[in-house]
Amino acid sequence: MTHVPQSPGASLVRREAREKVTGTARYAADVAPPGCLYAWPVPATIAAGRVAAVRAVDALAVPGVHTVLTHDNAPTLEEPDDPILSVLQNDRVPHHGWPIALVIAESPEAARTGAGELLVAYERDPHDVTLSEDHPGLYTPEEANGGHPAVRERGDVDKALASAPVQIDATYRMGALHNHPMEPHAATASWSGGHLTVHDSSQGSATVRGSLARVFGLDPDRITVVSEHVGGGFGSKGTTRPQAVLAAMAARHTGRPVTLAFPRGQLAEVVGHRAPTVQRVRLGADLDGTLSAVCHEAVTHTSTVKEFVEQAAVPARVMYASPHSRTAHRVAVLDVPSPSWMRAPGEASGMYALESAMDELASALGLDPVELRLRNEPETEPDSGRPFSSHGLAACLREGAARFGWHDRDPRPAARQEGRWLLGTGVASATYPVLVSRSTASAHAAVDGTYRVEVNATDIGTGARTVLARIAADALGTDPDAVAVAIGSTELPTAPLAGGSSGTASWGWAVHKAASELADRLAAHSGPLPAEGLTASADTEQETAAESPYARHAFGAHFAETAVDAVTGEVRVRRLLGVYAAGRILNAATARSQFTGGMVMGIGMALTEGSGIDPAFGDFTAKDLASYHVPVCADTADIRAHWIEEDDRHLNPMGSKGIGEIGIVGTAAAIGNAVRHATGARLRELPLTPDRLLPYLL
Repeated sequence: MTHVPQSPGASLVRREAREKVTGTARYAADVAPPGCLYAWPVPATIAAGRVAAVRAVDALAVPGVHTVLTHDNAPTLEEPDDPILSVLQNDRVPHHGWPIALVIAESPEAARTGAGELLVAYERDPHDVTLSEDHPGLYTPEEANGGHPAVRERGDVDKALASAPVQIDATYRMGALHNHPMEPHAATASWSGGHLTVHDSSQGSATVRGSLARVFGLDPDRITVVSEHVGGGFGSKGTTRPQAVLAAMAARHTGRPVTLAFPRGQLAEVVGHRAPTVQRVRLGADLDGTLSAVCHEAVTHTSTVKEFVEQAAVPARVMYASPHSRTAHRVAVLDVPSPSWMRAPGEASGMYALESAMDELASALGLDPVELRLRNEPETEPDSGRPFSSHGLAACLREGAARFGWHDRDPRPAARQEGRWLLGTGVASATYPVLVSRSTASAHAAVDGTYRVEVNATDIGTGARTVLARIAADALGTDPDAVAVAIGSTELPTAPLAGGSSGTASWGWAVHKAASELADRLAAHSGPLPAEGLTASADTEQETAAESPYARHAFGAHFAETAVDAVTGEVRVRRLLGVYAAGRILNAATARSQFTGGMVMGIGMALTEGSGIDPAFGDFTAKDLASYHVPVCADTADIRAHWIEEDDRHLNPMGSKGIGEIGIVGTAAAIGNAVRHATGARLRELPLTPDRLLPYLL
């Protein structure tokens, strides 16, 4: 496999930076075709049952209101590839917030006012929205998210646990979490001559086109989906969401373009969420800290609409050497919105539990938590037995400990205090799999010496344009400024979505292949280029279809220092350090942004973010940014990201691993472990809000 040489020089500035800070970047709701109408979705206010009647007279009387769509008059759809897209097709209400009507008007204000005038009558059914570890409806699914077997077992776990000199048996809880990207989910749709064009806030326009082709019974060639600029997604835009279908339905019904942007308060119930989990972790170890048994069992919920099982126990199949292991998932079907992907699904929630349990084991052994992890480093991937393509966890732990000053700390809990502040430090490991999908791309050389790369990648704020330009420039032997990059439309060479930390690896492989082919053609060409230039295309189907004999993962180590107010219970993160082994880093500036962004989300996961479900009404209790508290600048004083140099030749031509998600994976556990070190109190439920801490401080 040919590797791209290291590019000289400083980090590249994000290509679309000026457009974003000056407001010229256009997002899905900014597209305003002539005659555009605006739609406002109306959510169900019951948790289960059916819509008995909709009275639209008052809504239609609002000046500017054009149409009200319900299941009685909405266009009929074919069966979708995802059941959440079967909107306005029948009177069923599967959960609170399910779209039951759409008010379409000449302005967003009129549509919103009209929605408020809609009268809806329901027939309610009993509902159940409460997850517990002993829920009578729990079952073991065949698979968890990502195609992982729901249960895996090696050895005799129960016997090994019973005979272990040191044992940990702890249960950790997390409520639902919400993605809340800066840009809400929006779409602008228009029909012309039987061709559908949709500007959609999505992590993958090809995915959206496929879904729309299916529900509207169209050939994909009759649909264009554009996702040029996307204001974040964190997984919630990784699958097709109802806004694209609703906007296209409304445009077909009215014969005019339609823009729909879900209001912030409705997002929690229509675009997925990180499912709540109850996780029991049991560890057995010898007196020297060597693990003899690992048992990680996760309980979560799914909806009545479709099955989604958060793969929280899967990271335990990768992390530590142990001759006996059981990892299992059980799920309860509840009357809740469908959970889905949220940054590092499975890893973020699962590693919180596992790394907290490892910290508890270190305390029980009187062993340094970094040393405990080093003593249990596996030689091969524990469950599969495959060799690692590279395994940088130990290097991350050692480098992080040195940079953080870990070994200077007083290991005793509740030993450091500054006035009313109790100080503590914590550590946790992180991992994320290396994923890659088939992609195509083209590279073009123009007669003026410039180049153009085309690939239907999606930039959700990660800097994809910038990195792809560097990959192409390295292969062509030119400066990145000479390479234009076109992304974000199904009119371009097909490519997979931005998700699973796989975007750069997938798109970049195809870009590198196309640019390398173009470089070879240019080298073989004599004389001036033809007026139309030269073009090379690439498809990585063969390369990505080949199964690797290696276990390919990124690893990291997180170190946190927290201060806990002994009077109020407030927790502040004073320092947060992440050190990563993620292959070759292609652009330092955007990589650091991704790492630190993940860590900021980890702070929220640990300290501020949480959303329960009201058992009486069946809705999320924190549905907007006033009640669902994401971290702000004051919460993120000193965050640093570093990485070790990895030369992993079993990945892709760039030698890169995904970096978008690993930053969140170990952060919450490191903060929780630091709070335990500061206070001496072990809390096992996130977020660590003052009301939960205060009883241990008084």
